[in-house]
Amino acid sequence: MTSVTPGGDRRAIVSIRETLRELSLQLSLLNRQVGAHLELKDVDLDCLDLVNAHGPLTPSALARRAGLHPATLTGVLDRLERGGWVVRERDPEDRRAVQVRAVRERNAELLGLFAGMNASLDQICGGYEQAELELIAGFLRRTADAGVEAVRELAGEETPRRRR
Repeated sequence: MTSVTPGGDRRAIVSIRETLRELSLQLSLLNRQVGAHLELKDVDLDCLDLVNAHGPLTPSALARRAGLHPATLTGVLDRLERGGWVVRERDPEDRRAVQVRAVRERNAELLGLFAGMNASLDQICGGYEQAELELIAGFLRRTADAGVEAVRELAGEETPRRRR
């Protein structure tokens, strides 16, 4: 694999950055449409996604992952619970604590709204060889990790890079 060195093909790097911004915008617009169909706010959908991916989570852990103030998260959880998307349950190991769990039976409805994008992504990926897909997946994973680190830095949290 060839690396782009400092001062390398800047046009390609600029194009990647611009395309990632456009992708971010389009995914935000898609999420907004999905949220509108489900009568959820963007932040509600984000939190639901986090609970589906990493849950069950305590409200504090979810607030940290979502970058939300705990009071804001209370309103989000109230809406998600009223809509039947999550439940708050006592932690079996600490009866004083609460965990938020996604109602998995509702995922089919959610996935149905993303079906068009998922089908398009399957078609796009079908045009690549396995090695190319692995390269793209690695790039996207490293880019997502860089985003996590950038958020932590802006929030004033210590990051692995700072500790070195």
